[in-house]
Amino acid sequence: MHPSFRCKRVIKLLCKFCDTCICNRGMKAVLLADTNVQMYSTDMPPSGKVDVMGKSFSTPNCDCKIKEAGCTSCGNVVGYHVVTPCLSCLKACNNGHTWMFYSESTWAFERLDEGLNHLQWDKLPSADEATPLDPVFEWIEDFECCR
Repeated sequence: MHPSFRCKRVIKLLCKFCDTCICNRGMKAVLLADTNVQMYSTDMPPSGKVDVMGKSFSTPNCDCKIKEAGCTSCGNVVGYHVVTPCLSCLKACNNGHTWMFYSESTWAFERLDEGLNHLQWDKLPSADEATPLDPVFEWIEDFECCR
């Protein structure tokens, strides 16, 4: 990951349609093809909460092969997965994430570390080292405490 992304805050994402947690390892991002589009991304497949749907396709902006990603709880499209990145996107400054989430389909919450500071990406284990049992994955959704 490029050093400029290491100080970005870690985001947890919930599906706006059903409130299912779909990612607890997200990052604010912009679409490389149109930097005016705000999105979220992650470097790990969202285990069991999101799955790819349909056939892969490319956009007019680049040759990446992508598939839509849907929430497994409600079936709504919440983003997409870059199955095969194209050469121009690989050469561009990017965070290396291949799972993208639409801001209009997700609720985003900044995560806190154990000291109640904003958790930053440089404090997370790498995607290769991370497991669901890591302490960094333990958190309680705020709205669950208030129900």
